[in-house]
Amino acid sequence: MKKTFLSAVAMIMSIMALAQPQGFEMPPMPQPDFADINYAGDDLDGHKLDIYLPKDGKDKHPLIVVIYGSAWFSNNFKNAAYMSLGTPLNDAGYAVACINHRASTEAKYPAQINDVKGAIRYLRANADKYCLDTSFLGITGFSSGGHLSAMAGVSNDMKTRTSGDITIDVEGNIGGNLDQSSSVDAVVDWFGPVDMARMENCETVKGADSPEAVLMGVAPADSPDMVALISPITYISDKTVPMLVIHGNSDSVVPYCQGVNFSEELKKAGKLVNFITVEGGEHGPVTFNENTFKSMVDFFNTRSSK
Repeated sequence: MKKTFLSAVAMIMSIMALAQPQGFEMPPMPQPDFADINYAGDDLDGHKLDIYLPKDGKDKHPLIVVIYGSAWFSNNFKNAAYMSLGTPLNDAGYAVACINHRASTEAKYPAQINDVKGAIRYLRANADKYCLDTSFLGITGFSSGGHLSAMAGVSNDMKTRTSGDITIDVEGNIGGNLDQSSSVDAVVDWFGPVDMARMENCETVKGADSPEAVLMGVAPADSPDMVALISPITYISDKTVPMLVIHGNSDSVVPYCQGVNFSEELKKAGKLVNFITVEGGEHGPVTFNENTFKSMVDFFNTRSSK
C-alpha cells in the first residue's frame, strides 16, 4: 500500500514538473478569490474547494469544475488542478472551482463521486455569493480526476446504480443542498482510467495492489460487479453529456486504449464531440500542451455558447 501511494505521488509531481510546454516558465501560484471553502460543512481537507474568477470585471461567469489526478490517493491537491488545467480556463473567462475529494485510503468508492456531486450542488446553491453563472457548468480533470469527471458526465440525474448483487449510492448527500442539481453540461476527460476491466494490457483487471483495488476496497478480479460500477464506460446512455477525450499514445500509466475504447462507446451513443490522440503524449508531459489546452477551451466555448 505504501509503495503504491508513493508511486502515485511521484507520478503527480512528475506531471506538474514536466507537463508545461517546452520553454514555458511556471508562474507563481495565484491566490484564489475564495479559498478553502468547505462544501460539506465539516472539517475535512478532502471537502474543500477554491474558486478563481477571471479578471474581466464581469459580475458572473460560467463555471468549470476541475479535478486533480492522484490515483485517488490525495485528499488535498486542488492547487495542482488549477496549475494544470485551471489557468487556461480562467484566462478564457471561466470561473474555475478546483475541488478536493476524500482519498481512497480514507473512504471507499462511491465516496469520491459523492464528493464531486456534493461540491457541484454547493456551487449551484451559492452561485450568487461566488459570482457564478451555473446555467452552464462544465467539468474536467486529469488521470483519476478524468475518471471522476467522466463519471459525473455519465451519471446525470442518477441516484443509485446496480450491478449484480451490488447497489451503490451514486448521488449521495454530501453537504446537503439536495434541492440543487448535481448535473454537468459537458466533460473534458484527460487520460482518465474509465474501464477498470481492461486496465492491465488493455485486456483484463489489475491486481489487488492497484490504485483501483484500494479505491474499491476489493481486488478487481474478486468483484466484477464493483469493477462495472466504478467504470464510466459501463454507464454511457442517452443521458450522457457531450465529451471531449484527450489521451497520449505513449501513456505508461493509464493505457492509451482507455481513451480509444471510451471514445468508441461515446461515439456509438452520439456523445463524443472529439477524441484527440497526442502523438508521443505521456501521462501529462507532452499531452498537456498549448494545442490541447486550446482544444479544451474551444470545446467548452462551443458547448456554453460563450
